[in-house]
Amino acid sequence: MTVPQAPDGTVSGVKASPDRLYGRQRGHPLRPRQQRLLDLTLPRLRLDPSVLDDPARGFGRVPSEIWLEVGFGGGEHSLAQHAAHPDVGYIASEVFENGLCSLLSRLVPDGQEGTAPVPDLLRIWDEDARILLRALPERSIDRMFLMFPDPWPKARHAKRRFVHPATIALVARVLKPGAIWRVASDDPTYQTWVSEVMGAQDLFATAPPATVRPEGWPPTRYEAKALLAGRQPLYWTFVRK
Repeated sequence: MTVPQAPDGTVSGVKASPDRLYGRQRGHPLRPRQQRLLDLTLPRLRLDPSVLDDPARGFGRVPSEIWLEVGFGGGEHSLAQHAAHPDVGYIASEVFENGLCSLLSRLVPDGQEGTAPVPDLLRIWDEDARILLRALPERSIDRMFLMFPDPWPKARHAKRRFVHPATIALVARVLKPGAIWRVASDDPTYQTWVSEVMGAQDLFATAPPATVRPEGWPPTRYEAKALLAGRQPLYWTFVRK
């Protein structure tokens, strides 16, 4: 399989995506419960943009570390990591409203969207993650996750992929030296793309991906769908130099 390339034949020449969102932000019409979650629960968990110069201030108490997940989908991975690491400040980023509702619905009971307690070390960023990456201070994030992102398989959409030469520099800027960036994908085109793009950079130490989900990687619904369909997920661990 050939990785989409720029006219000069290099991956690094692929045009960077502008700061705009692609794909859906909403699926089926929202049910009343979902609308209440967005109107009443989300504002209480949203990461305040005014604290991005010192993100630790955005939590209910001082976290031991700050972790970031880009595109949390249904929220299973974010909530599992948050539960397993109760002293870590976890920023979960997602723009798809149905995904936001999926995570929020697991946090507050029906009818208590505006009153039930919410986690003090879990915050949500519901805008483009690249805006967040540009606003955060250098070396402010201890770990990052990209679990089964949209592969944008068509060559003309390569600029929309999160793993992109321009975005890698943004990620590297906010990660501390030695910080881990975990990436997982089941799409063959995206897998080839990740291997080539990450193999052409020198900001992260790379290693061949695992073919079985490593210990400490919570499962997601997208992984389950991939395995059911017979697709082979790959799991990368990149380390910031």
